[in-house]
Amino acid sequence: MTNTGRDRTITTNRRARYDYDIFDTLEAGLVLTGTEIKSIRAGRVNLSDAHARPENGEIWLHNAHIAEYSAGNLNNHEPKRARKMLLRRDQITDLTKQVSERGLALVPLKLYIRGGYAKVELAVARGRKRFDKRRAIIDREREREARDAIKTR
Repeated sequence: MTNTGRDRTITTNRRARYDYDIFDTLEAGLVLTGTEIKSIRAGRVNLSDAHARPENGEIWLHNAHIAEYSAGNLNNHEPKRARKMLLRRDQITDLTKQVSERGLALVPLKLYIRGGYAKVELAVARGRKRFDKRRAIIDREREREARDAIKTR
């Protein structure tokens, strides 16, 4: 599906690009309750500690904090419950194989609304060591300095 520009980004996981080397991204839907989607539309979501994991032939999103809906009743949702992700069967088998064999992680990069449905941009990534993070910062600063030097000419 192509991006028509109608996506409304709710939240991004900025820390993920710093903590992980990202190899591939894909879009996944989420199975949500009524109060969860209302809370998402209100922007009360935090993906900073979230990760996805394959379990029993399905991919589940763990530790994504979706705050309780303020106008909810007794049937309000649990904020950090595991949520099932909607992917095609071939995507699930491919991701499960990559995570188990190559030691990669599934990290959510952003959560957005497309066509009335909540979607997650999921990344296949490998965790960085502390020295890799410092190297990434140094490289980014050098690129910025080079761009600035070219602009001033």
